[in-house]
Amino acid sequence: MKKEYDLSKMKSRKNPYTKLLKMPITIRIESETIAYFKGLAENTGLPYQNLINLYLRECAQEQRKPAIKWLKSA
Repeated sequence: MKKEYDLSKMKSRKNPYTKLLKMPITIRIESETIAYFKGLAENTGLPYQNLINLYLRECAQEQRKPAIKWLKSA
């Protein structure tokens, strides 16, 4: 292998996988929920953000609906 390569002659092209990349967002999540996923992360060796993404993807694929229980106002 050469010690140095001349990359100035290379043509650039768009990354074909750009559409498959994750989109960074800002979301508010309760600290208890983050703590839960961080605990799972320690057990599995996966980053907690990846675990949250995997869980949300699974929910979307299965079209799960959240079970929302509203508090009754007095």
